[in-house]
Amino acid sequence: MKTVLISQIKGSNGEIIVAVREPGGIAKAVKNAGSVYALAMEAANGGKSLVSVIEAHGLGDAVDLEKAYAEGKFLPPMTHPDAAHLHLTGTGLTHLGSAATRDSMHKKTSEAAEETLTDSMKMFKMGLENGKPKAGEKGVQPEWFYKGNGYGSAAPGTPLVSPSFALDGGEEPEMAGIYVIAEDGTPFRIGFALSNEFSDHVTERINYLYLAHSKLRPASFGPEIRIGAAPDDIRGTSRIKRGDKVIFEKPFLSGEANMSHTFANLEYHHFKYGLFRVPGDVHVHMFGTATLSFAEGIKAEEGDVFEIEVAEFGLPLRNPLKIAAEEEIAVKQL
Repeated sequence: MKTVLISQIKGSNGEIIVAVREPGGIAKAVKNAGSVYALAMEAANGGKSLVSVIEAHGLGDAVDLEKAYAEGKFLPPMTHPDAAHLHLTGTGLTHLGSAATRDSMHKKTSEAAEETLTDSMKMFKMGLENGKPKAGEKGVQPEWFYKGNGYGSAAPGTPLVSPSFALDGGEEPEMAGIYVIAEDGTPFRIGFALSNEFSDHVTERINYLYLAHSKLRPASFGPEIRIGAAPDDIRGTSRIKRGDKVIFEKPFLSGEANMSHTFANLEYHHFKYGLFRVPGDVHVHMFGTATLSFAEGIKAEEGDVFEIEVAEFGLPLRNPLKIAAEEEIAVKQL
């Protein structure tokens, strides 16, 4: 199957324009698409590939993606008519990092006594040992977390809003799998997209049991979805811009060549729960990272722009950081 990138743009009348292109090519609007969701459900319920459904609809006018990005017209590349039925989730401790980090991790987990390992290191070790099971076998389940629903999905180019009570707002450059659930409950993967699994690392560091709190933040993904399987070795760049200066820039690695789990194993342990196989639902599942500016001592400030880039996945994902005003929360009795 040829590689295709798909995205969503706001039209002048509020409609969704679905744009497709081959990497490096000119984007064109899919005729009578409605949305990526509509096309994906048509494919999933009709037993067809998404590319074949797109080809059947046909292509129309050219779409200037760079101009649309500059004008703030990008939508998330996957949306649901009811945002509550789009689920943002993720897994952690899945990536090996650089070769040096990999060697260090292996040495620590193989030579240290089990009782001296932190829970995080134990989880990482479990992934190293059984995160890539043989065909027909089930691998170890990963760390898993919930981020929110479609109301927490920030479009490319729009702010990632950190709540007033947050202690930190930092980027996590990751790959995300994008899925729809067919009428019969079967999960179908559309493809993969860049994602910023925005988190509060200071809160998480206080106590690992605060992980759930630290992850309840918005996330952004896109601007384009690469339809089909992900490359085995994914290499990109994560950077933070403050005004005209780049205050952080570092390569990041993903793909199964750089992971302790297979995508299939991570997908199985998410979709094994019937709750996540509700017909018509959308899932955006983020697969983890080994690169964080927080680990380099960087503290992002309001107005900083996070940028995540991998050539094979189309346009870079950019989002500025915004700090929300303090809210007074009170529960009232009915």
